Amino acid sequence: MTDLQVRTTAIAGLLVLDLPVHGDSRGWFKEGWQREKMLALGLPDFEPVQQNVSYNATAGATRGIHAEPWDKLVSLVTGRAFGAWVDLRPGDGFGTTVTVDLHPGVAVFVPRGVGNSYQALEDGTAYSYLVNDHWRPDVAYTAVALDDPEVAIAWPIPLDQAEVSAKDRANPSLAEVTPMAPRRTLVLGGGGQLGRALAAALPAADVRASDAFDVTDPAAYASFPWAEYDTVVNAAAYTAVDAAETEDGRRTAWAVNATALTHLAQVARRHRLTVVHVSSDYVFDGTREVHDEDEPFSPLGVYGQSKAAGDAVVATLERHYVVRTSWVIGDGPNFVRTMARLAREGVSPAVVDDQVGRLTFTDELARGIEHLLRTRPPYGTYDLTGAGPATSWYDVARAVFARCGRDPDDVSPTSTAAYGEGKALAPRPAHSVLDLAKIEATGFVPTPVAVSLDAYLS
Repeated sequence: MTDLQVRTTAIAGLLVLDLPVHGDSRGWFKEGWQREKMLALGLPDFEPVQQNVSYNATAGATRGIHAEPWDKLVSLVTGRAFGAWVDLRPGDGFGTTVTVDLHPGVAVFVPRGVGNSYQALEDGTAYSYLVNDHWRPDVAYTAVALDDPEVAIAWPIPLDQAEVSAKDRANPSLAEVTPMAPRRTLVLGGGGQLGRALAAALPAADVRASDAFDVTDPAAYASFPWAEYDTVVNAAAYTAVDAAETEDGRRTAWAVNATALTHLAQVARRHRLTVVHVSSDYVFDGTREVHDEDEPFSPLGVYGQSKAAGDAVVATLERHYVVRTSWVIGDGPNFVRTMARLAREGVSPAVVDDQVGRLTFTDELARGIEHLLRTRPPYGTYDLTGAGPATSWYDVARAVFARCGRDPDDVSPTSTAAYGEGKALAPRPAHSVLDLAKIEATGFVPTPVAVSLDAYLS
């Protein structure tokens, strides 16, 4: 008997576990899967959903080198075996080989995309596989030849004396293998301003506009090949703040901003997806001058209420990033473009000076999301806006006028109450400044708003 240990190998993510085996004259007992202990020693929380047992009647039975589209934990129920693993994932590790002698006191965690093969060294050898996806008949495996000289596996029982299936004897050489594609990132709401910025920041992502994936349609989730993805970035949102107060707008806001997230959460749990969800300063009433991630929700209007509900749903997921932002400016109609147009046309607008916050440009927001997915800090909520001093919309308008060659004094201040007189406007938070300390602690350095504004207007 040994203490439970988890050892790394030359293949990234391939782990060898030494399992305590308790024996006496009657036989032996072992814990083949003990989540709490194994996770504490570094095993990923791979959430197995199916157990398979493979029995080999005679020594020499050899399974081909197959990489599967799921993670699995392999151990022996009885007998002895020789295990060989080949990294068939793209990257510098492609083709790396590891071999291990297997007995009931050894288990191996095999990550997705690593080819595995087993040769029974005793009659009556049985393997147990714990896998984190259900086997499907349509699954294609990436395979490599058992005798490939580049892989160079020293089989204890020579392959010409071993029992190998005709299919496995026909597997390709390593040079002919196409590496197993990694799981992808899916971006929902790809037709919007943020979606377009995310397409640039995440060039390998599958970016889907609403006509390609309707987030409000349960059938879209039911028919989607989720096994090919590991991350979903939800950039889909109903953002018509004033229209959300109308009868039709209220229904649409709740359908897109809240109910759609319940559909996404269900598939995220089932398929172990990481969800990145973009939130808003409108989940707060704006009575605090600065909002941090721990502030309770206090939305004023329908838009903010529906966004807060969506945030609450996403926060129930183990793997989630809620990215809260404010005053978003991107490639489309927005306040900065409107002010620039008015400056060019000689108009002198009145702009509210009692709503305070920071602009967030969509390329900056996309850069922050890419940072979270690349560095993987602890899951949770992160505030993300441009950096620098808080300003009012009036201050922003003056800055735009100055950059467009107009006298900033051509912009006059007004109050929210005066601006909204006679208009059907939704309530807005007076203070929208978000605390950036948490995301800065992850190593992300937000760009000053003034720098982004210069770049945007140029």
